Amino acid sequence: MASVITASEPSWITPFAGLSPRCFGKLLTALRRDGADVVHRGRPWSLPLEDRVLVTAYWRTNLTLRQLAPLFGVSKSTAGRVINHFGPVLALQPRKRFAKDTVLIVDGTLVPTRGHTIAEQSKNYRHSTNHQVVIDADTRLIVVVGRPLAGNRNDCKAWEESGAKAAVGRTTTIADGGYLGTGLVIPHRRQRGQSNLPDWKEDHNKSHKQVRARVEHVFARMKTWKILRDCRLKGDGVHHAMLGIARMHNLAAAG
Repeated sequence: MASVITASEPSWITPFAGLSPRCFGKLLTALRRDGADVVHRGRPWSLPLEDRVLVTAYWRTNLTLRQLAPLFGVSKSTAGRVINHFGPVLALQPRKRFAKDTVLIVDGTLVPTRGHTIAEQSKNYRHSTNHQVVIDADTRLIVVVGRPLAGNRNDCKAWEESGAKAAVGRTTTIADGGYLGTGLVIPHRRQRGQSNLPDWKEDHNKSHKQVRARVEHVFARMKTWKILRDCRLKGDGVHHAMLGIARMHNLAAAG
């Protein structure tokens, strides 16, 4: 079966993976350094590493395996094995250390997920998973992605239960008003019986909102990978997709 899409043609990389050929090359270099292309015993892969990564990057288009397989000239089962193997390989590794002056921003985003064992109906009226995403306020790169929780879980609980809180530690972190009582830096709120906030608190809330908007911009860019609008993966698939997209987002943002 002849392939239609291949990484040997650079023109396919950007529309299919969302990365420039230069960033895609950086990703391949990092994967080879980590041993992703080491030859093991058993039947060899029918696709080179470049094409296997491009198959896994179907997250950008969210094609079905029935659509994806003929584009790369492989069977549907082969495409599925490639995705299952390389999904975890492409995952973003959380940053373990932060400089003393680092400021982070956290927020949760909902990903509609068809695997109902980990999803629940949420405020968007769809079965979704809640993902806590932490970015560096200065570089706007993703540093931590928590494990997915049911979409009806509020951000206060998800912050702790997803593992994002433990990964961040004591680093200064900004959040919205939904994280009340978590110890994060959130906007000022009116006290009972108070009609208006003092001017200095209003000014602080305005600057807080402008900085926190950066995480919303990151979500908007991440969701150009269409799988985050309707994820058909089951089990850990949505988590691997989220981590892989976070890594590719960072590569694209860093250039």
